[in-house]
Amino acid sequence: MGKRRRVAERRRTRPAVLGATIAVVAVGAGVGGYALYGRGAEADDRTTAARTVKTGPLSAAEVRTAATRFLTAWQRGGVTEAAAGTDDPAAATRLLTGYAKDAHLKGVTLTPAAAKGAHVPFAVKATVAYRGLTKPLSYGSSLTVVRRASDGKALVDWHASVVHPELKDGDTLVTGESGTPPVTALDRDGGELTATRYPSLGTVLDGLREKYGKTAGGKAGVELRVLRGKASKAAKLSDKTLVELSKGTPGTVKTTLSPTLQAAAERQVDKRDRASVTVVRPSTGEILAVANSGHGFNTAFQGSLAPGSTMKIITSSLLIDKGLASADKKHPCPKTVTFGGWKFHNDDDFEIKGGTFKASFARSCNTAFISQAEKLKNDDLTKQAQQVFGLSRNNWAIGVPTFDGSVPVQSAAQMAASLIGQGGVRMNPLNMASVAATVKSGTFRQPYLVAPSVDHRTLATASRTLSGRTLSQLRDLMRYTAAYGTAAEAMSGLGPDYGAKTGSAEVDGQKKPNGWFAAYRGDLAAAGVVQAGGHGGDTAGPIVASLLKLGG
Repeated sequence: MGKRRRVAERRRTRPAVLGATIAVVAVGAGVGGYALYGRGAEADDRTTAARTVKTGPLSAAEVRTAATRFLTAWQRGGVTEAAAGTDDPAAATRLLTGYAKDAHLKGVTLTPAAAKGAHVPFAVKATVAYRGLTKPLSYGSSLTVVRRASDGKALVDWHASVVHPELKDGDTLVTGESGTPPVTALDRDGGELTATRYPSLGTVLDGLREKYGKTAGGKAGVELRVLRGKASKAAKLSDKTLVELSKGTPGTVKTTLSPTLQAAAERQVDKRDRASVTVVRPSTGEILAVANSGHGFNTAFQGSLAPGSTMKIITSSLLIDKGLASADKKHPCPKTVTFGGWKFHNDDDFEIKGGTFKASFARSCNTAFISQAEKLKNDDLTKQAQQVFGLSRNNWAIGVPTFDGSVPVQSAAQMAASLIGQGGVRMNPLNMASVAATVKSGTFRQPYLVAPSVDHRTLATASRTLSGRTLSQLRDLMRYTAAYGTAAEAMSGLGPDYGAKTGSAEVDGQKKPNGWFAAYRGDLAAAGVVQAGGHGGDTAGPIVASLLKLGG
Protein backbone atom coordinates (compact mmCIF):
# COMPACT_ATOMS: atom_id res chain seq x y z
CA MET A 1 0.00 0.00 0.00
CA GLY A 2 2.78 2.40 0.93
CA LYS A 3 4.57 1.64 -2.31
CA ARG A 4 1.43 2.32 -4.40
CA ARG A 5 0.89 5.64 -2.57
CA ARG A 6 4.46 6.79 -3.34
CA VAL A 7 4.03 5.90 -7.03
CA ALA A 8 0.78 7.88 -7.16
CA GLU A 9 2.44 10.89 -5.56
CA ARG A 10 5.25 10.83 -8.12
CA ARG A 11 2.71 10.73 -10.94
CA ARG A 12 0.81 13.72 -9.56
CA THR A 13 3.93 15.90 -9.39
CA ARG A 14 5.32 15.03 -12.81
CA PRO A 15 5.73 18.27 -14.87
CA ALA A 16 3.77 18.94 -18.03
CA VAL A 17 6.08 19.21 -21.04
CA LEU A 18 5.14 20.48 -24.49
CA GLY A 19 8.09 19.72 -26.76
CA ALA A 20 10.98 21.66 -25.27
CA THR A 21 8.64 24.30 -23.82
CA ILE A 22 7.87 24.58 -20.13
CA ALA A 23 4.08 24.41 -19.81
CA VAL A 24 2.22 26.99 -17.72
CA VAL A 25 -0.15 25.51 -15.14
CA ALA A 26 -2.67 27.24 -12.91
CA VAL A 27 -1.58 28.03 -9.37
CA GLY A 28 -4.14 29.79 -7.18
CA ALA A 29 -6.64 32.37 -8.39
CA GLY A 30 -5.50 33.93 -11.64
CA VAL A 31 -1.79 33.26 -11.08
CA GLY A 32 0.29 31.02 -13.37
CA GLY A 33 3.20 28.84 -12.30
CA TYR A 34 5.77 26.58 -13.91
CA ALA A 35 6.20 22.88 -13.33
CA LEU A 36 9.77 22.27 -12.22
CA TYR A 37 12.05 19.64 -13.65
CA GLY A 38 14.26 17.19 -11.72
CA ARG A 39 14.75 17.54 -7.98
CA GLY A 40 13.40 20.53 -6.06
CA ALA A 41 15.50 23.52 -5.08
CA GLU A 42 15.87 22.36 -1.48
CA ALA A 43 17.15 18.89 -2.45
CA ASP A 44 19.54 20.46 -4.91
CA ASP A 45 20.93 22.87 -2.32
CA ARG A 46 21.33 20.09 0.31
CA THR A 47 23.59 18.09 -1.95
CA THR A 48 25.67 20.99 -3.29
CA ALA A 49 28.40 20.64 -0.68
CA ALA A 50 28.70 16.93 -1.30
CA ARG A 51 29.20 17.30 -5.05
CA THR A 52 32.39 18.25 -6.80
CA VAL A 53 32.27 21.61 -8.57
CA LYS A 54 30.69 21.17 -11.98
CA THR A 55 32.50 22.52 -14.99
CA GLY A 56 32.03 22.44 -18.74
CA PRO A 57 29.00 23.26 -20.86
CA LEU A 58 25.58 23.36 -19.26
CA SER A 59 23.23 20.48 -19.94
CA ALA A 60 19.76 21.07 -21.32
CA ALA A 61 18.31 19.96 -17.99
CA GLU A 62 20.41 22.48 -16.05
CA VAL A 63 19.34 25.32 -18.35
CA ARG A 64 15.70 24.26 -18.11
CA THR A 65 15.75 23.97 -14.32
CA ALA A 66 17.52 27.29 -13.71
CA ALA A 67 15.23 29.16 -16.10
CA THR A 68 12.08 27.53 -14.71
CA ARG A 69 13.00 28.24 -11.10
CA PHE A 70 13.66 31.91 -11.86
CA LEU A 71 10.57 32.50 -14.02
CA THR A 72 8.26 30.64 -11.64
CA ALA A 73 9.41 32.70 -8.66
CA TRP A 74 9.24 35.98 -10.56
CA GLN A 75 5.72 35.25 -11.83
CA ARG A 76 4.30 34.53 -8.37
CA GLY A 77 6.02 37.54 -6.83
CA GLY A 78 8.77 35.63 -5.02
CA VAL A 79 11.39 38.30 -5.52
CA THR A 80 13.90 36.89 -3.03
CA GLU A 81 13.68 33.41 -4.49
CA ALA A 82 13.88 34.67 -8.09
CA ALA A 83 16.88 36.87 -7.30
CA ALA A 84 18.63 33.96 -5.59
CA GLY A 85 18.46 32.13 -8.89
CA THR A 86 20.65 34.76 -10.56
CA ASP A 87 24.35 35.53 -10.39
CA ASP A 88 23.65 39.04 -9.00
CA PRO A 89 20.93 38.72 -6.33
CA ALA A 90 21.27 42.30 -5.10
CA ALA A 91 20.71 43.91 -8.50
CA ALA A 92 17.96 41.44 -9.36
CA THR A 93 16.16 42.13 -6.08
CA ARG A 94 16.16 45.89 -6.70
CA LEU A 95 14.76 45.66 -10.21
CA LEU A 96 12.24 42.89 -9.57
CA THR A 97 10.95 44.71 -6.48
CA GLY A 98 10.55 47.87 -8.55
CA TYR A 99 8.72 45.91 -11.24
CA ALA A 100 5.68 45.65 -8.98
CA LYS A 101 6.21 48.59 -6.62
CA ASP A 102 7.42 51.34 -8.95
CA ALA A 103 6.25 50.15 -12.35
CA HIS A 104 2.89 49.02 -10.92
CA LEU A 105 2.81 45.86 -13.02
CA LYS A 106 0.26 43.26 -11.91
CA GLY A 107 -0.91 39.82 -13.05
CA VAL A 108 2.42 38.89 -14.59
CA THR A 109 2.39 35.81 -16.85
CA LEU A 110 5.66 34.45 -18.24
CA THR A 111 5.68 31.94 -21.08
CA PRO A 112 9.05 30.49 -22.09
CA ALA A 113 9.86 29.17 -25.55
CA ALA A 114 12.28 26.40 -26.39
CA ALA A 115 15.80 27.04 -25.19
CA LYS A 116 18.55 27.64 -27.74
CA GLY A 117 21.54 26.28 -25.93
CA ALA A 118 21.82 28.35 -22.74
CA HIS A 119 19.58 31.09 -24.16
CA VAL A 120 15.88 30.99 -23.17
CA PRO A 121 13.41 33.38 -24.85
CA PHE A 122 10.15 34.09 -23.03
CA ALA A 123 6.99 36.13 -23.49
CA VAL A 124 5.70 38.55 -20.85
CA LYS A 125 2.12 39.64 -20.31
CA ALA A 126 1.08 41.97 -17.50
CA THR A 127 -1.24 44.82 -16.62
CA VAL A 128 -0.08 48.33 -15.80
CA ALA A 129 -2.37 49.57 -13.00
CA TYR A 130 -2.03 53.07 -11.55
CA ARG A 131 -4.65 55.10 -9.67
CA GLY A 132 -7.64 53.58 -11.42
CA LEU A 133 -5.99 53.52 -14.82
CA THR A 134 -5.09 50.17 -16.40
CA LYS A 135 -3.57 49.04 -19.65
CA PRO A 136 -2.22 45.69 -20.89
CA LEU A 137 1.48 45.22 -21.56
CA SER A 138 3.06 42.44 -23.57
CA TYR A 139 6.59 42.00 -24.87
CA GLY A 140 9.29 39.44 -25.51
CA SER A 141 12.46 39.04 -23.50
CA SER A 142 15.12 36.40 -22.87
CA LEU A 143 17.61 35.14 -20.33
CA THR A 144 20.88 33.25 -20.46
CA VAL A 145 21.93 30.58 -17.99
CA VAL A 146 25.57 30.46 -16.88
CA ARG A 147 27.62 28.29 -14.54
CA ARG A 148 28.81 29.97 -11.33
CA ALA A 149 32.58 29.57 -11.10
CA SER A 150 32.69 28.96 -7.33
CA ASP A 151 30.48 25.89 -7.27
CA GLY A 152 29.36 25.22 -10.84
CA LYS A 153 25.70 25.95 -10.07
CA ALA A 154 23.52 26.94 -13.04
CA LEU A 155 22.15 30.47 -12.57
CA VAL A 156 20.50 33.18 -14.64
CA ASP A 157 23.09 35.63 -15.95
CA TRP A 158 21.61 38.82 -14.53
CA HIS A 159 21.16 41.93 -16.62
CA ALA A 160 18.36 44.48 -16.52
CA SER A 161 17.41 43.48 -20.07
CA VAL A 162 16.05 40.19 -18.66
CA VAL A 163 13.19 42.18 -17.13
CA HIS A 164 12.63 44.25 -20.29
CA PRO A 165 14.77 44.42 -23.45
CA GLU A 166 14.71 48.24 -23.41
CA LEU A 167 16.48 48.31 -20.03
CA LYS A 168 20.22 48.76 -19.68
CA ASP A 169 21.96 47.86 -16.43
CA GLY A 170 21.17 50.58 -13.88
CA ASP A 171 17.89 51.60 -15.55
CA THR A 172 14.50 51.21 -13.85
CA LEU A 173 10.83 51.00 -14.82
CA VAL A 174 8.48 53.63 -13.38
CA THR A 175 4.76 54.29 -13.79
CA GLY A 176 3.30 57.65 -12.83
CA GLU A 177 2.90 61.17 -14.05
CA SER A 178 5.71 61.66 -16.49
CA GLY A 179 8.21 64.22 -15.35
CA THR A 180 8.37 65.46 -18.91
CA PRO A 181 5.26 66.44 -20.90
CA PRO A 182 4.97 65.08 -24.44
CA VAL A 183 5.94 67.17 -27.45
CA THR A 184 4.72 67.33 -31.01
CA ALA A 185 7.78 67.59 -33.24
CA LEU A 186 7.37 69.41 -36.54
CA ASP A 187 9.47 69.34 -39.70
CA ARG A 188 10.77 72.56 -41.26
CA ASP A 189 7.50 72.94 -43.22
CA GLY A 190 5.26 72.53 -40.16
CA GLY A 191 4.27 68.89 -40.72
CA GLU A 192 4.15 66.51 -37.75
CA LEU A 193 7.03 64.07 -37.32
CA THR A 194 6.01 60.67 -35.98
CA ALA A 195 7.84 57.39 -35.53
CA THR A 196 5.06 55.68 -37.48
CA ARG A 197 5.73 57.76 -40.55
CA TYR A 198 9.50 58.02 -40.01
CA PRO A 199 10.65 54.92 -38.06
CA SER A 200 14.22 56.21 -37.65
CA LEU A 201 13.03 59.16 -35.61
CA GLY A 202 11.92 57.18 -32.53
CA THR A 203 15.06 57.95 -30.52
CA VAL A 204 15.18 61.49 -31.91
CA LEU A 205 11.62 62.18 -30.74
CA ASP A 206 12.50 60.76 -27.30
CA GLY A 207 15.46 63.12 -27.14
CA LEU A 208 13.38 66.13 -28.18
CA ARG A 209 10.86 65.37 -25.47
CA GLU A 210 13.53 65.04 -22.81
CA LYS A 211 15.18 68.29 -23.86
CA TYR A 212 12.13 70.47 -24.58
CA GLY A 213 9.14 68.78 -22.91
CA LYS A 214 9.18 71.00 -19.84
CA THR A 215 9.54 74.23 -21.80
CA ALA A 216 7.40 73.60 -24.87
CA GLY A 217 4.08 74.35 -23.12
CA GLY A 218 2.71 70.82 -22.70
CA LYS A 219 1.17 68.97 -19.75
CA ALA A 220 2.40 65.58 -18.49
CA GLY A 221 0.31 62.41 -18.80
CA VAL A 222 0.54 59.09 -16.95
CA GLU A 223 2.80 56.43 -18.43
CA LEU A 224 5.10 53.46 -17.88
CA ARG A 225 8.58 54.48 -18.90
CA VAL A 226 12.20 53.48 -18.75
CA LEU A 227 14.04 55.77 -16.37
CA ARG A 228 17.71 55.86 -17.35
CA GLY A 229 20.45 55.27 -14.81
CA LYS A 230 23.89 56.86 -14.61
CA ALA A 231 25.54 54.61 -17.18
CA SER A 232 22.77 55.11 -19.72
CA LYS A 233 22.80 58.87 -19.20
CA ALA A 234 26.56 58.87 -19.67
CA ALA A 235 25.91 57.09 -22.98
CA LYS A 236 23.37 59.85 -23.76
CA LEU A 237 20.37 57.54 -23.85
CA SER A 238 16.99 59.20 -23.28
CA ASP A 239 14.15 58.01 -21.05
CA LYS A 240 11.65 55.97 -23.06
CA THR A 241 7.87 55.64 -22.85
CA LEU A 242 6.59 52.04 -23.02
CA VAL A 243 2.88 52.43 -22.23
CA GLU A 244 0.76 55.58 -22.10
CA LEU A 245 -2.12 55.26 -19.63
CA SER A 246 -3.43 58.77 -20.13
CA LYS A 247 -2.41 61.30 -22.70
CA GLY A 248 -0.75 64.52 -21.71
CA THR A 249 -1.12 67.75 -23.64
CA PRO A 250 1.88 68.08 -25.95
CA GLY A 251 3.93 71.17 -26.53
CA THR A 252 5.38 71.94 -29.96
CA VAL A 253 8.99 71.82 -31.12
CA LYS A 254 9.99 72.75 -34.66
CA THR A 255 12.99 71.00 -36.20
CA THR A 256 15.11 71.62 -39.28
CA LEU A 257 14.26 68.25 -40.88
CA SER A 258 13.13 68.26 -44.51
CA PRO A 259 10.10 65.98 -45.04
CA THR A 260 11.28 65.16 -48.56
CA LEU A 261 14.84 64.27 -47.57
CA GLN A 262 13.77 62.46 -44.40
CA ALA A 263 11.35 60.24 -46.29
CA ALA A 264 14.01 59.52 -48.93
CA ALA A 265 16.61 58.74 -46.27
CA GLU A 266 14.24 56.27 -44.60
CA ARG A 267 13.70 54.49 -47.92
CA GLN A 268 17.41 54.34 -48.68
CA VAL A 269 18.58 52.86 -45.36
CA ASP A 270 15.82 50.26 -45.45
CA LYS A 271 17.51 48.74 -48.50
CA ARG A 272 20.50 47.62 -46.42
CA ASP A 273 21.15 46.14 -42.99
CA ARG A 274 22.88 48.36 -40.41
CA ALA A 275 22.89 51.45 -42.60
CA SER A 276 22.88 55.03 -41.26
CA VAL A 277 22.96 58.44 -42.94
CA THR A 278 22.80 62.14 -42.07
CA VAL A 279 22.24 65.15 -44.35
CA VAL A 280 23.16 68.73 -43.39
CA ARG A 281 23.11 72.14 -45.06
CA PRO A 282 26.69 73.53 -45.25
CA SER A 283 25.65 77.18 -45.36
CA THR A 284 23.74 77.01 -42.06
CA GLY A 285 24.46 73.73 -40.24
CA GLU A 286 20.80 72.68 -40.34
CA ILE A 287 20.25 68.93 -40.18
CA LEU A 288 17.87 67.97 -42.97
CA ALA A 289 17.64 64.21 -42.53
CA VAL A 290 18.77 61.39 -40.22
CA ALA A 291 17.98 57.73 -40.73
CA ASN A 292 19.05 54.28 -39.50
CA SER A 293 17.95 50.90 -40.81
CA GLY A 294 18.05 49.63 -37.22
CA HIS A 295 15.44 51.77 -35.48
CA GLY A 296 16.67 51.24 -31.93
CA PHE A 297 20.04 52.91 -31.45
CA ASN A 298 20.65 56.14 -33.37
CA THR A 299 24.00 55.30 -34.96
CA ALA A 300 23.76 58.32 -37.26
CA PHE A 301 23.98 60.72 -34.28
CA GLN A 302 25.40 58.62 -31.45
CA GLY A 303 27.51 55.97 -33.14
CA SER A 304 31.20 55.68 -32.29
CA LEU A 305 32.89 53.94 -35.20
CA ALA A 306 36.26 54.09 -36.90
CA PRO A 307 35.62 56.26 -40.00
CA GLY A 308 38.25 54.61 -42.20
CA SER A 309 39.52 56.61 -45.16
CA THR A 310 36.87 59.34 -44.90
CA MET A 311 39.19 60.60 -42.13
CA LYS A 312 41.71 61.37 -44.88
CA ILE A 313 39.75 64.56 -45.56
CA ILE A 314 40.93 65.92 -42.21
CA THR A 315 44.39 64.37 -42.53
CA SER A 316 44.85 65.86 -46.02
CA SER A 317 44.03 69.33 -44.72
CA LEU A 318 46.72 68.84 -42.05
CA LEU A 319 49.37 67.64 -44.49
CA ILE A 320 48.66 70.47 -46.93
CA ASP A 321 48.71 73.02 -44.08
CA LYS A 322 52.14 71.76 -43.02
CA GLY A 323 53.56 71.63 -46.54
CA LEU A 324 53.85 67.82 -46.42
CA ALA A 325 51.56 67.33 -49.41
CA SER A 326 50.23 69.28 -52.36
CA ALA A 327 47.41 68.18 -54.65
CA ASP A 328 49.33 68.20 -57.93
CA LYS A 329 52.83 67.38 -56.66
CA LYS A 330 54.35 63.92 -56.66
CA HIS A 331 53.73 61.96 -53.49
CA PRO A 332 54.86 58.45 -52.45
CA CYS A 333 52.36 55.61 -52.53
CA PRO A 334 54.34 52.38 -52.01
CA LYS A 335 52.74 48.98 -51.42
CA THR A 336 53.60 49.01 -47.73
CA VAL A 337 55.06 51.34 -45.08
CA THR A 338 56.38 50.40 -41.64
CA PHE A 339 55.97 52.81 -38.73
CA GLY A 340 55.99 52.28 -34.99
CA GLY A 341 56.61 48.59 -35.47
CA TRP A 342 53.51 48.09 -37.62
CA LYS A 343 53.48 47.31 -41.32
CA PHE A 344 50.70 49.21 -43.09
CA HIS A 345 49.28 48.02 -46.42
CA ASN A 346 47.15 49.37 -49.22
CA ASP A 347 44.09 47.47 -50.37
CA ASP A 348 45.45 44.48 -52.32
CA ASP A 349 48.93 45.97 -51.82
CA PHE A 350 48.58 48.32 -54.80
CA GLU A 351 51.10 51.09 -55.42
CA ILE A 352 51.16 54.27 -57.49
CA LYS A 353 54.53 54.92 -59.05
CA GLY A 354 55.32 58.58 -59.70
CA GLY A 355 51.78 59.63 -58.84
CA THR A 356 50.51 62.87 -57.31
CA PHE A 357 48.92 63.35 -53.90
CA LYS A 358 45.61 63.87 -55.74
CA ALA A 359 45.95 60.41 -57.26
CA SER A 360 46.71 58.90 -53.85
CA PHE A 361 43.68 60.61 -52.28
CA ALA A 362 41.37 59.58 -55.12
CA ARG A 363 42.43 55.95 -54.94
CA SER A 364 42.60 56.03 -51.13
CA CYS A 365 46.26 55.09 -50.77
CA ASN A 366 46.96 54.39 -47.08
CA THR A 367 50.74 54.51 -47.37
CA ALA A 368 50.67 58.01 -48.85
CA PHE A 369 49.44 59.20 -45.45
CA ILE A 370 51.32 56.81 -43.16
CA SER A 371 54.60 57.80 -44.85
CA GLN A 372 54.20 61.30 -43.38
CA ALA A 373 53.65 60.17 -39.79
CA GLU A 374 57.29 60.59 -38.79
CA LYS A 375 57.05 64.31 -39.64
CA LEU A 376 54.02 64.90 -37.42
CA LYS A 377 53.62 65.51 -33.70
CA ASN A 378 51.40 63.19 -31.72
CA ASP A 379 48.75 65.88 -31.19
CA ASP A 380 48.74 67.42 -34.69
CA LEU A 381 45.72 65.48 -35.97
CA THR A 382 43.80 66.05 -32.74
CA LYS A 383 44.33 69.81 -32.98
CA GLN A 384 43.34 69.87 -36.65
CA ALA A 385 40.09 68.03 -35.91
CA GLN A 386 39.24 70.30 -32.99
CA GLN A 387 40.42 73.67 -34.23
CA VAL A 388 39.28 73.48 -37.86
CA PHE A 389 36.45 70.92 -37.95
CA GLY A 390 34.96 71.47 -34.47
CA LEU A 391 35.22 67.78 -33.55
CA SER A 392 36.30 65.81 -30.48
CA ARG A 393 35.25 68.39 -27.87
CA ASN A 394 31.91 66.92 -26.77
CA ASN A 395 30.33 70.37 -26.93
CA TRP A 396 27.83 70.15 -29.78
CA ALA A 397 24.30 71.07 -28.75
CA ILE A 398 22.09 70.07 -31.66
CA GLY A 399 18.88 69.66 -29.62
CA VAL A 400 19.15 65.91 -28.93
CA PRO A 401 22.00 63.71 -27.60
CA THR A 402 24.98 63.19 -29.92
CA PHE A 403 28.48 61.79 -29.97
CA ASP A 404 30.70 64.55 -31.34
CA GLY A 405 33.62 62.51 -32.60
CA SER A 406 36.86 61.51 -30.92
CA VAL A 407 40.40 62.06 -32.18
CA PRO A 408 42.58 61.26 -29.17
CA VAL A 409 46.27 62.10 -28.94
CA GLN A 410 48.15 58.90 -29.77
CA SER A 411 51.71 57.89 -30.45
CA ALA A 412 53.76 55.53 -32.60
CA ALA A 413 51.72 53.07 -34.70
CA GLN A 414 48.38 54.15 -33.24
CA MET A 415 49.05 57.75 -34.23
CA ALA A 416 49.86 56.61 -37.76
CA ALA A 417 46.71 54.48 -37.89
CA SER A 418 44.60 57.45 -36.87
CA LEU A 419 45.74 59.29 -40.02
CA ILE A 420 43.73 56.81 -42.08
CA GLY A 421 40.73 56.68 -39.74
CA GLN A 422 41.69 53.64 -37.70
CA GLY A 423 43.45 53.50 -34.32
CA GLY A 424 41.46 55.36 -31.68
CA VAL A 425 39.58 57.71 -34.03
CA ARG A 426 35.79 57.41 -33.75
CA MET A 427 33.05 59.14 -35.76
CA ASN A 428 29.45 58.78 -36.93
CA PRO A 429 27.58 59.98 -40.05
CA LEU A 430 26.66 63.30 -38.38
CA ASN A 431 30.33 64.02 -37.70
CA MET A 432 31.47 63.12 -41.19
CA ALA A 433 28.60 65.01 -42.86
CA SER A 434 29.80 68.03 -40.89
CA VAL A 435 33.37 67.45 -42.14
CA ALA A 436 32.15 67.43 -45.75
CA ALA A 437 30.04 70.52 -45.06
CA THR A 438 33.06 72.34 -43.60
CA VAL A 439 35.04 71.68 -46.80
CA LYS A 440 32.12 72.92 -48.92
CA SER A 441 31.46 76.11 -46.96
CA GLY A 442 35.03 76.77 -45.84
CA THR A 443 33.87 77.29 -42.25
CA PHE A 444 32.75 74.89 -39.51
CA ARG A 445 29.12 75.47 -38.63
CA GLN A 446 27.90 73.22 -35.86
CA PRO A 447 25.04 71.03 -37.11
CA TYR A 448 21.73 71.52 -35.31
CA LEU A 449 18.28 69.91 -35.33
CA VAL A 450 16.49 72.64 -33.37
CA ALA A 451 17.34 76.28 -33.97
CA PRO A 452 19.40 77.81 -31.14
CA SER A 453 16.88 80.67 -30.94
CA VAL A 454 14.35 78.22 -29.46
CA ASP A 455 16.23 77.85 -26.18
CA HIS A 456 19.02 80.42 -26.54
CA ARG A 457 21.75 77.81 -26.39
CA THR A 458 25.24 78.50 -27.70
CA LEU A 459 26.48 76.47 -30.64
CA ALA A 460 30.03 75.14 -30.82
CA THR A 461 32.58 76.97 -32.95
CA ALA A 462 36.01 76.21 -34.40
CA SER A 463 38.96 78.43 -33.47
CA ARG A 464 40.31 78.78 -37.01
CA THR A 465 39.52 78.20 -40.66
CA LEU A 466 41.61 76.63 -43.39
CA SER A 467 43.78 78.94 -45.47
CA GLY A 468 42.54 79.69 -48.97
CA ARG A 469 45.40 77.60 -50.40
CA THR A 470 44.58 74.54 -48.32
CA LEU A 471 40.83 74.84 -48.84
CA SER A 472 41.08 75.09 -52.62
CA GLN A 473 43.33 72.01 -52.77
CA LEU A 474 41.09 70.03 -50.43
CA ARG A 475 38.08 70.79 -52.61
CA ASP A 476 40.12 69.80 -55.66
CA LEU A 477 40.97 66.45 -54.04
CA MET A 478 37.33 65.69 -53.23
CA ARG A 479 36.09 66.87 -56.63
CA TYR A 480 38.65 64.68 -58.42
CA THR A 481 37.67 61.67 -56.26
CA ALA A 482 34.00 62.23 -57.09
CA ALA A 483 34.79 62.46 -60.81
CA TYR A 484 37.56 59.89 -61.30
CA GLY A 485 38.34 58.12 -58.02
CA THR A 486 36.72 55.55 -55.75
CA ALA A 487 33.56 57.69 -55.44
CA ALA A 488 33.03 58.16 -59.19
CA GLU A 489 30.44 55.44 -59.73
CA ALA A 490 28.18 56.59 -56.90
CA MET A 491 28.54 60.30 -57.77
CA SER A 492 28.07 59.86 -61.51
CA GLY A 493 26.07 62.72 -63.06
CA LEU A 494 26.09 64.94 -59.94
CA GLY A 495 28.93 67.32 -60.90
CA PRO A 496 30.51 69.73 -61.27
CA ASP A 497 29.89 71.40 -57.87
CA TYR A 498 30.58 68.32 -55.82
CA GLY A 499 33.17 66.38 -53.85
CA ALA A 500 33.40 63.01 -52.12
CA LYS A 501 35.55 60.54 -50.20
CA THR A 502 35.05 56.84 -49.64
CA GLY A 503 36.16 54.76 -46.68
CA SER A 504 36.43 51.17 -45.50
CA ALA A 505 37.09 50.66 -41.79
CA GLU A 506 38.37 47.29 -40.62
CA VAL A 507 36.74 45.90 -37.47
CA ASP A 508 38.17 42.99 -35.47
CA GLY A 509 36.10 39.83 -35.85
CA GLN A 510 34.13 41.23 -38.77
CA LYS A 511 34.42 39.56 -42.18
CA LYS A 512 33.71 42.73 -44.15
CA PRO A 513 34.73 46.29 -43.25
CA ASN A 514 32.32 49.09 -42.43
CA GLY A 515 31.65 51.01 -45.64
CA TRP A 516 31.76 54.83 -45.36
CA PHE A 517 30.96 57.67 -47.76
CA ALA A 518 31.10 61.44 -47.19
CA ALA A 519 30.20 63.95 -49.90
CA TYR A 520 28.70 67.31 -50.80
CA ARG A 521 26.83 68.74 -53.72
CA GLY A 522 25.64 72.33 -53.92
CA ASP A 523 24.30 73.30 -50.50
CA LEU A 524 23.89 69.72 -49.27
CA ALA A 525 26.44 67.57 -47.47
CA ALA A 526 25.88 64.00 -46.33
CA ALA A 527 27.65 61.01 -44.89
CA GLY A 528 26.65 57.41 -44.40
CA VAL A 529 27.95 54.12 -43.09
CA VAL A 530 26.91 50.52 -43.76
CA GLN A 531 28.35 48.36 -41.00
CA ALA A 532 29.95 45.14 -42.24
CA GLY A 533 28.87 46.15 -45.72
CA GLY A 534 32.20 46.25 -47.53
CA HIS A 535 33.69 49.08 -49.59
CA GLY A 536 32.07 52.47 -49.00
CA GLY A 537 31.72 53.36 -52.66
CA ASP A 538 29.51 50.32 -53.23
CA THR A 539 27.48 50.41 -50.00
CA ALA A 540 27.12 53.81 -48.36
CA GLY A 541 27.89 55.65 -51.61
CA PRO A 542 24.56 55.02 -53.37
CA ILE A 543 22.65 56.00 -50.22
CA VAL A 544 24.44 59.34 -49.90
CA ALA A 545 24.42 60.12 -53.62
CA SER A 546 20.67 59.49 -53.93
CA LEU A 547 19.99 62.09 -51.25
CA LEU A 548 22.35 64.65 -52.77
CA LYS A 549 20.44 64.34 -56.04
CA LEU A 550 17.36 65.75 -54.31
CA GLY A 551 19.15 69.01 -53.66
CA GLY A 552 18.83 70.06 -57.30
